[in-house]
Amino acid sequence: MRRVMLLAALAATLPTIAMAASSSAVPVEGMPQLAFSHPEQGRLLVGQIVWQLLIFAALVYLMTHVALPRVGAVIEERHRRIAADLEAAQAAKAEADAAMSAHHAATEAARSEARTAVASAVQAAQADSDAKSAALNARLAAQVAEAEARIDAARATAMGAIRGVAADTAEALVARLVGRADRAKVDVAVGRALEASGRA
Repeated sequence: MRRVMLLAALAATLPTIAMAASSSAVPVEGMPQLAFSHPEQGRLLVGQIVWQLLIFAALVYLMTHVALPRVGAVIEERHRRIAADLEAAQAAKAEADAAMSAHHAATEAARSEARTAVASAVQAAQADSDAKSAALNARLAAQVAEAEARIDAARATAMGAIRGVAADTAEALVARLVGRADRAKVDVAVGRALEASGRA
């Protein structure tokens, strides 16, 4: 590419070099680059314009068939690479979004599992506490019933002893007051007195 541009620049300067090398005997009035009617310089100017047109056509041909296709290929390759990079970035973003969604789903599942485990542990602890409380209540109820039974037995024993002591005491008092006492009548009277007082 550099060689082509160098050759084009040399070709463009050839008419100027030739014109500078030629000596004009007739002076040019006005603008020398437009002196087409000059006997010597006019021919050089026409030749220079022809050469410039040929060089311009050659440059146009080289640009359209050599340089611009390469530049177009580079630009197309750049567009293709940018599009591929954009697609890769979009794929990476989609993958990152999927990974983030999976992470959120896993986190939510772990939280739900933890909540379920905590609720299950609380229920198990509550059930264990209820079972222990029920067992304790049953044991206490059994102990209370046993104590009440012992109290009732002790009360019955005490009441039996009270009845005997009361009967003996009443019989002794009656015998001392009257001189003799009927044991059967004394037992009946003591029984009535205890029933009246709620101790029988």
